[in-house]
Amino acid sequence: MKKIIPYILLSLFTFTFFSCEKVIDVDLNDEQPKLVVDAVIKWQKGTTGESQTIKLTKTSNFYNNEVPPASGATVTITNSINTVFNFIEDGNTGNYICNNFVPAINESYTLHITFEGQTYTATDKLYATPPILYTQQTNVPPIGGGEEIVQVKFFFQDNGLEDNFYLVGVQNPNYVTPDYGVINDEFFQGNVMFGFYANDNLKPGQNLKLYLQGVSNPYYNYMNKLITISGTNNGNPFATPPATLRGNIINQSNPDDYPLGYFSLGETDTRDYIIQ
Repeated sequence: MKKIIPYILLSLFTFTFFSCEKVIDVDLNDEQPKLVVDAVIKWQKGTTGESQTIKLTKTSNFYNNEVPPASGATVTITNSINTVFNFIEDGNTGNYICNNFVPAINESYTLHITFEGQTYTATDKLYATPPILYTQQTNVPPIGGGEEIVQVKFFFQDNGLEDNFYLVGVQNPNYVTPDYGVINDEFFQGNVMFGFYANDNLKPGQNLKLYLQGVSNPYYNYMNKLITISGTNNGNPFATPPATLRGNIINQSNPDDYPLGYFSLGETDTRDYIIQ
């Protein structure tokens, strides 16, 4: 059992038929591939934040399990005083890297992508993030048998002078991808807040990686929806979602052909916690 607010429980039912089998070919229409933009700029506390990566891929048809990279794009980010940061592709991987980025709290940045004759732009500012202050663990006896449920909270101080929105995450060593959730300070303005994680597949000595990032209200809403529809990916919103969700990136060449993904910037704080 695992939980990070909010969560979805899904069930899979498998039916086996022992009668005669017939192969049915379903003809699925292939849509024009869309550009997928993973442009979340994260400034880890205590670092310069100068090394940043933007990943570009393309959507593929239903039967293709591979994610094709969007290679050959031109990618830049510009700040409010028109300083241009160039992101150069690493080979043909679709990973575009900048090693001289300059992050600044509350600074406004504009993303600019040119790919296959189309121009894409988005603007956001870099949000501050409070430090993780301390952690707290509670072990809950299972109901009806099973493993003990480990509950972990990580606390931080909200800024009472403004409305704040947060992305929280936990990397469980037993799973490949982190679990994410979003919270806001609507009912906790200026108070100590916490991220919460519960799981019955944790043992003493294992390490949890706790993650906190301040985000914008629109990105909070976007991630809230994305986490909900990505329940089939075990809460990983950065896997291919089962539904199309529009972000803040605009196709200036053809607004109706919008890309998938989001451009966001935020300071981040992480903490390693050893299960007791």
